[in-house]
Amino acid sequence: MKIGILALQGDFEKHARVVELLGHDAIYIKDSKRLTSCDKLIIPGGESTTIIRLIEKLKLRAALLNFAQDHGVMGTCAGLIVLANSENDLPFAPLGLINLQVERNAYGRQIDSFVDTVQLSLGSSVFDFDGVFIRAPKIIEIGSDIKTLGFYKNKPVMVKAKHILATSFHPELTDDLRVHDYFIDNI
Repeated sequence: MKIGILALQGDFEKHARVVELLGHDAIYIKDSKRLTSCDKLIIPGGESTTIIRLIEKLKLRAALLNFAQDHGVMGTCAGLIVLANSENDLPFAPLGLINLQVERNAYGRQIDSFVDTVQLSLGSSVFDFDGVFIRAPKIIEIGSDIKTLGFYKNKPVMVKAKHILATSFHPELTDDLRVHDYFIDNI
C-alpha cells in the first residue's frame, strides 16, 4: 500500500519509518497532486497552528476533505487537532473530519511531556501501550458516532469514526507498530 504522510511540519519522518517497517511505501505529501496516488493518509503530530496555516497557504483543504471521503486518515497529537470538529485557538477552522472537541496542550507544556501506559482495544486485542504525550491535546467531547479505542486514566486518547482514526499520543515514537498496523489493515 502507499501511505501518504502530510509532510508540512512535525514528526512525519518517524511515521514514514513505521510505515516502511510494516512493508508499505511512505509518500511525503506536500501538495494535492501527490495525495491522489495514496491509499491512506497520516497527519502527524507537530504544531497544529503551523500545520493548519500551511494547509490553508498551500490550498490543501479541499483536497484533504475530498480524500477523506473514501480513504482512511489517521491523525496523531496535532493531527488529531487538525482532524477535529472544533478547537478554539486555531487561526483557521480544523478540517472537521471527526466529531470531536479538543483542548490543545491539555496534558501540559513541552516540559511536562511524559510516557505512561494507555489501554488500547483494537479488534479482538486489548493491551497496554506506551503512550508518548508531548504537549498533547485532550479529547473533551465526542460525538455519538465515535468509538473509543484507547484510554488514559479513563479518558479517551484514541478514537475512530468510519475511516478516521485519531490519537492524543504519538505511537510513532515507540517501537510498537500495532497502532499503525491497525490503521493500515482496518481503517
